[in-house]
Amino acid sequence: MRNTFNFSAGPAVMPEQVLQEVADETLNYKGSGMSVMEISHRSSLFQSIIDETEDSLRKLMNIPNDYEVLFLQGGTSLQFAMIPMNFMRNRKAEYILTGYWAKKACEEAKLFGKVNIVASSEDRNFSYIPDCSDLDIDNKSDYLYMCENNTIYGTKFHIKPNSKGKILINDISSSFLSEPMNVSDYDMLFGGIQKNLGPAGLVIAIIRKDLIGEFVLKGTPTMLRYKTHADKGSMYNTPPTYNIYIAGKVIKWIQSFGGLGKMREHNEKKANILYEYLDKSKMFYGLADKKSRSLMNVIFRTNSKELDSNFVELASCNNIINIKGHRVIGGMRASLYNAMPIEGVEHLVKFMEAFEKAGGKKI
Repeated sequence: MRNTFNFSAGPAVMPEQVLQEVADETLNYKGSGMSVMEISHRSSLFQSIIDETEDSLRKLMNIPNDYEVLFLQGGTSLQFAMIPMNFMRNRKAEYILTGYWAKKACEEAKLFGKVNIVASSEDRNFSYIPDCSDLDIDNKSDYLYMCENNTIYGTKFHIKPNSKGKILINDISSSFLSEPMNVSDYDMLFGGIQKNLGPAGLVIAIIRKDLIGEFVLKGTPTMLRYKTHADKGSMYNTPPTYNIYIAGKVIKWIQSFGGLGKMREHNEKKANILYEYLDKSKMFYGLADKKSRSLMNVIFRTNSKELDSNFVELASCNNIINIKGHRVIGGMRASLYNAMPIEGVEHLVKFMEAFEKAGGKKI
């Protein structure tokens, strides 16, 4: 068990079991005499890694056969451009604004066509998820875009938006594999793996096969076409081989944990420990509306920036690191991704209680 608890929003805490397995195989993967970092992506050895990773993910998420699984580079931010390039046939799209990253994606889409904001929580600093049960969607729009979990503001969709038959695209970067989900409810799911699945540098996209290549805008570069990667099994160019290898190990770790249902129970237990304390604290308070709270990112603060700063500084001296909130909102952020043990949250709450009792002074 680690003595230091890393609450970073990403790159984030990794399962110790996975890190140990990776360390054991670093110099000699399966008797090859090579590290996975050295293995050719064109070798049968790596082909078995990527095939097994995809197969494990399909089983864990119950991904239907009519969906493609792509391993991509460029981070989630590149997807903000690739999505309109590949789907905005009529140069019109609908976006739901629930935070910093949804807003970034919206601004990128405006480079390619008309964007209609059908729902937003910006009026209250993105502290809630708006009602998306009856959105005013343009019949000529190509797709509806959402970001399921909002890392900076600590909110999450708990009810799927009504897309009224339009293509529904969901950024699941910070909720990826944190709980069960019905893949068929969406036409595209995508996310960076650096929160729940592995190191930064890999994006996994899950897309309905019949949509790939159908709506690509003229002039879209070869590397930015989903069909390019689907046709070549995610190996049109050299993929992020080591990240795919580690993602595969994390997926197996989740399976050994009991699957996504057990993982959700684990994540709910952790989040409830922290939220219950925040709800009764007289010094700390959460920023997200209760009905919109995220299990992955808990955002909180005091009424004083000075106290917030003191808390962050003293927390680091008590084996609590990367607890500082994002620069656009301040305060504190505890990211409770899959690999964060319950003991880490209990340690955080115990420190918060002591800090509050001491009136924010040195403990």
